Amino acid sequence: MHEALDVIRAEHEALGAVLTTLLALNEPGRAAPADFKPWRAMLLYIDEFPERLHHVKESEVLFTRLRQRAPLAATVLDRLDREHERGEAAIRDLQHALLAYELIGPSRRTEYSTALERYAGFYFEHMRTEEREVLPLAEQVLSEQDWLEIDAAFLSNRDPLTGHAPDAVYAELFQLIATLTPAPYGLAAPLAPRP
Repeated sequence: MHEALDVIRAEHEALGAVLTTLLALNEPGRAAPADFKPWRAMLLYIDEFPERLHHVKESEVLFTRLRQRAPLAATVLDRLDREHERGEAAIRDLQHALLAYELIGPSRRTEYSTALERYAGFYFEHMRTEEREVLPLAEQVLSEQDWLEIDAAFLSNRDPLTGHAPDAVYAELFQLIATLTPAPYGLAAPLAPRP
């Protein structure tokens, strides 16, 4: 097992936990939050870590090596790269929908709920594809030299939701997230897993 694979899977689990928490907090019948700040903190986390750090390394390091070693994987890698490119715009749309819900009120909840469901569904499927198709292929075709570079790139990620201490600038952000995110990533009670 290569360390980068552990990092990728842990970061997928962290993103999944945050998305599952956001979905659970917004279930039909739940009242609007008194304070939207923790929700905004979770969306900022998604923007700062999975979107700008994790996906970039997948595309630029892992996928680049896979294209060299397994040219037939280009179709799935191209699709995942396009999804990475769309991710930044998608998180902006979701952040905007949450801001509208917060500032305009309940009349904008449906728009936020729809955007959240779409975003979460998109990324759960995206991560499943990576874990079922790309990571097993990587284990089969990449050389030990490839893995040295890939491991080094992913070990530098230091995502606080995967057990690393947050940089000082992120300390308050992760305290907010920890209070709402279910165990094992946060302090809240575990949620039932999403299918």
